[in-house]
Amino acid sequence: MKRLITLIIALGLALPAIAQQTPGDKQTEAITIEGATAHLGNGEIIESSLIMFEDGKITFVGDSKMRIARKGKIIDATGKHVYPGFIAPAKTLGLVEIDAVRASKDEDEIGDFIPHVRSLIAYNAESKVVESMRPNGVLIGQIAPSGGLISGTSSIVQFDAWNWEDAAIKVDDGIHLNWPSTFKQGRWWAGEDPGYHPNKDYAEQIDAIASFLKNAQAYGKSTPKEVNPAFAAMKGIFDGSQKLYVHADDEKQIIDAVNTLKSNGAKEIVLIGGYHAYKIPDFLKSNNVPVLVQFTHNLPVFDDDDYDLPYKLPKLLVDAGLLVGIQNSEAANFQTRNLPFYAGQAAQMGLDKEKAVQLITGNTAKILGIDDQYGTLENGKSATLFISEGDALDMAGNQLTHIFIDGRTVSLETHQTELWKRYMGKYEGK
Repeated sequence: MKRLITLIIALGLALPAIAQQTPGDKQTEAITIEGATAHLGNGEIIESSLIMFEDGKITFVGDSKMRIARKGKIIDATGKHVYPGFIAPAKTLGLVEIDAVRASKDEDEIGDFIPHVRSLIAYNAESKVVESMRPNGVLIGQIAPSGGLISGTSSIVQFDAWNWEDAAIKVDDGIHLNWPSTFKQGRWWAGEDPGYHPNKDYAEQIDAIASFLKNAQAYGKSTPKEVNPAFAAMKGIFDGSQKLYVHADDEKQIIDAVNTLKSNGAKEIVLIGGYHAYKIPDFLKSNNVPVLVQFTHNLPVFDDDDYDLPYKLPKLLVDAGLLVGIQNSEAANFQTRNLPFYAGQAAQMGLDKEKAVQLITGNTAKILGIDDQYGTLENGKSATLFISEGDALDMAGNQLTHIFIDGRTVSLETHQTELWKRYMGKYEGK
């Protein structure tokens, strides 16, 4: 018995060493950041700014030359930069820890039409992958399921929490639909031509989606004797309280998706992917469809695409007048920490730097429906922001010194920074 007790105590002492960083304490003292270049997330910039916040809310944003009493702890950020927390949409962060370990993957469930599957309750706030987002300024994410045609329901969280209840910013914000591909690539390992071929089941798959939507809409207007969880979960799509996130890339896919979904009662549609969205901007604008475009660190898909199409795609869409954000749903979770550098790539392709910042702050917040509290540095909004030594969209400049989420001071330490210190010490001969 004594040995058992000793073992339990030993395990208890060991656990803190492998657990997540302890979430920050609730803000109790006002904080003033003075002198930094403030990138507001709405396209505006203040060269020498004064930002104050208390009780987790921003109380002042203006020029440091203004004669106004500074409050609480003062941080001299002269020569540095302040940004709103970057937002990563449409990711399985916290649902998948290690891609090669099946037991750590919880992003998909069995079935093609499962809108009632809620990603939030499976979210692991202690994920070391989630923790690694923060040192690059990625502080908020939309946690989305994957797989099937209708994958399930996403929620939006902040990345400093004890559990999913504490993390939640917006619960069940929308449903994710993977639109069928018009073409399929041959399976070379099965002896098929590895090129692209028309999807023979495309029309049938569209009919299945349309039928599901019609039945779900009819279910919502009736008084059913038996509860159908899948149909019941679709209610918000028809009354506008939830968004329908449609994953589609080619021109025909996008047009078919928007027309089919609109004609079957979907109120708010968001396009995720949009590889060929630049070909049909007027169609998307007329249907009020914003785009969460795929990440820029990618290669062209087709032989006749411009070699730099993935790099300049966000700029093409912004220049066309669309509301645009950046996502990397097709990349591994750990790559999400590169979100600011995807926006930086868009800036290198000619997009105005502050518009590039908007792609991962204000624009994304507006698309996700959390812009009343997050995405920009404005009075009354959440004090979710960070200070960087330099340009946060540049790998050399993105060196964070302070992180705040809802006003809480958040640790910059992660499992990766611990490893870096450990092995740097080894190679430096310490």
